Amino acid sequence: MTWRKTARVVAGMLLILPGLLWILQGADLVRLGPILCVAECQPITGGSLGWFATGVVTLIAGLGVAGVLRRRREP
Repeated sequence: MTWRKTARVVAGMLLILPGLLWILQGADLVRLGPILCVAECQPITGGSLGWFATGVVTLIAGLGVAGVLRRRREP
């Protein structure tokens, strides 16, 4: 594996992992409390279509960067 292929896979994974997390949060399958809270923060309850859509777009972008979505050339 060349260093370029390795860099593409690493960059793709850096997009895929948060994409999966955002999909799970948007679908209300994972609930995380506020991390950096300045005022009276309350956890968000219920799913969010915005986070779900952001996760799907990020996941697809990560797969594209990693080269998973690339068509294979015919020999």
